[in-house]
Order: sequence, then C-alpha cells, then structure tokens
Amino acid sequence: MFVPIHDQNPIRHIARPWVTWSLIAANVAIFLVQTTLPGGAERAFLLSFGMIPAVVGNAAVDPLPAMPAWATVFTYAFLHADAWHLIANMAFLWVFGDNVEDAMGHGKFLAFYAVCGACAALAHMLVNPGSIGPLIGASGAVSGVIAAYLLLYPRVTVYMLVRIIIPLPVPIPAIWALGAWIILQVFYALAPSVEPVAWWAHLGGLAAGAALVLFLKRADVPILGK
Repeated sequence: MFVPIHDQNPIRHIARPWVTWSLIAANVAIFLVQTTLPGGAERAFLLSFGMIPAVVGNAAVDPLPAMPAWATVFTYAFLHADAWHLIANMAFLWVFGDNVEDAMGHGKFLAFYAVCGACAALAHMLVNPGSIGPLIGASGAVSGVIAAYLLLYPRVTVYMLVRIIIPLPVPIPAIWALGAWIILQVFYALAPSVEPVAWWAHLGGLAAGAALVLFLKRADVPILGK
C-alpha cells in the first residue's frame, strides 16, 4: 500500500481548488451510477465509455456506439473497476491536484488534466493497438498531476500511507515518494506482468504532465521549487 493522505503545501493563488473538487465529485458520482446498474448494463456502460484501442484506431467496429470513438479518450478517465481503484486515484488527486491547480489556475488545470488523460489513453493504444478490452480509470490523468507536482514541489513533505505490518502515515519528501512511485511505473511497464494494469497509460500521463506544466504554470511559480 502506497497512498498519499496529506501534504504540507498550502495553496497561494486561488481561494479554493474548485476544479480538483469537481473532478473528484464527478468520478465518485459516475462510479455510483455505474455500480447501481445491473451486470449486463454495467458492462455495456464500460464498453461504451471506456477507451477500446481497436475501436479508436478503427481496427474494429464499435460494439456499442453511444458516442464517437475519439471521445472515449476523455470519458474513460471517469470510470473505475472497483471502489479501491477509485479511492486510490482520488487520494492522489485530492492531495496533489489542489497545488497543481493553484500553480496553473482553474481553466488551465482543467485543460491540463484532460490532455494528460488523453495522452495516457493514446500511449496505451500505441502499445496495445489491437486490444478490444476497455481502458478505464483516472490514473493516466492523475499521473500527469503527479509529474507536475514533482517538478513544482520536490521538497514538500508528503504523508504516505505505507503498509509494512499495518498501514502507517510516513512523512517523506515528495521527490522520494513520487520518484519511487514513478520508478515503479517504469519497472512494471517494462517487466512481464499478468496484472490488468495499463502501465503505459501511466507513463503517457507522466510524460504529458511533465511537458505541459512547463508551459501552463504561472510565471511566478518556479520549477523545482527554486
């Protein structure tokens, strides 16, 4: 278990992180709708709004064309496989999203989040072009937030819930906590794995976030906290 629960990093430019809160609320609301659907309808919901590489790449016909296939590179990021999948993603967004939103402003942060999610989906599609399974989850977009946070606030103390024997909050500098998380994503992306995790989507989101933050941050917000 490796989940953030708090950081010592107050916001300075905005009164409230409305976009971060709204994204979390939207993810939770959509998950509640999804989980109230009967089994067959829930599966159809995931197939309709998840990102299916073979469909987006025009290698297959969309089995449930509820919307244009290209739009699913955005909608997939609001779907989750189970409660733990949702909680883990929203914990990262809750802890780190407010400061990245503060560094960019509301509008730029919303665009940043959407583009990071889309880039994550495209990275997954490039590695798995023929896949007919739907990509779901906010982790690609959240990976972009993590990359931006690490570049902006590497020295901030982050409290991570780390499980050794029992889960305990451990204060760790962001550069070590998030750096270790990124290394794990690279390792699992390159290593053979039977886990149904879209590791390359995480890397696509990370790369997009690291690049975009350089252009979208406020002029008075320094890189690397200098």
